[in-house]
Amino acid sequence: MSQLPIAPSELIINPDGSIFHLHILPEDLADTVILVGDPGRVKLVASFFEEGSIRVDKSSREFRTVTGRYNGKEISVISTGIGTDNIDIVVTELDALANIDFNTRCIKKEHKRLTLLRIGTCGAVQPDIPLGSHVFSQYSIGFDGLLNWYAGCPDVVDATMEAAFVRHMDWPERLSAPYFIKSSERLISLFKKDSVMGMTISAPGFYGPQGRSVRLPLIFDNLIDSLETFRYGERRVTNIEMESSAISGLSALLGHDAGTICLVIANRYAKESRPDYHVLMKDLIRFALDTLTGTSS
Repeated sequence: MSQLPIAPSELIINPDGSIFHLHILPEDLADTVILVGDPGRVKLVASFFEEGSIRVDKSSREFRTVTGRYNGKEISVISTGIGTDNIDIVVTELDALANIDFNTRCIKKEHKRLTLLRIGTCGAVQPDIPLGSHVFSQYSIGFDGLLNWYAGCPDVVDATMEAAFVRHMDWPERLSAPYFIKSSERLISLFKKDSVMGMTISAPGFYGPQGRSVRLPLIFDNLIDSLETFRYGERRVTNIEMESSAISGLSALLGHDAGTICLVIANRYAKESRPDYHVLMKDLIRFALDTLTGTSS
């Protein structure tokens, strides 16, 4: 039985043949993709590309895509904006660009495996993780609930760790069930030598969901302390950001290699921050690019 085409209402293709939100064509995308939150950081990452190698530079809303070469390898860098809801858009559309025939609207017979690496910032929750550290999210803990909407979620998450975490946190029923997702083994092996291997919270907000109270009281008034004391064997929660769970979760379901590496610019436990982190971010970008292209020392 032949595969039915995906309906125009489910996969929206623009009149110019580009994918709906990202506004890029299948041929615009490299097989290795750097994901950043801030559209301005796309320019920073692209500044490391080989001179004259940039062949794509397109923007739509908060999504900017630049494709060029680094150490002879073609790489795309794309801004996602903030939050896992945007990641649902970005990863789904990247997979469609790679694995859907836009002419027939059918899934291609040969699956293309993308490499997706988020480079971002985070706050540490352990007192011994100093500002400026690089934390690679070996596991991500999704507070966002996004992956729970997909039927394959139970096949890729760690239910045993989830249950231990829910018990430790005394998780409120009103909140979405947290999910534990592991990053790509290939990326873990690439980054484990020179990074802190972490267990990262992906929060669906910057303030309340990360334990920050400005004027409103919180359902968790001791969130950071509870996260700092959680242990599962030798594993512990290391940091908080806002996208890693959806990137690794959707990629696991879709058959892509994905992971997140973040620069620690705040320590929530020690109540310290470093807003002047931009030089350190350049170092992290170069380290990530060198690691992905096999040129790191």
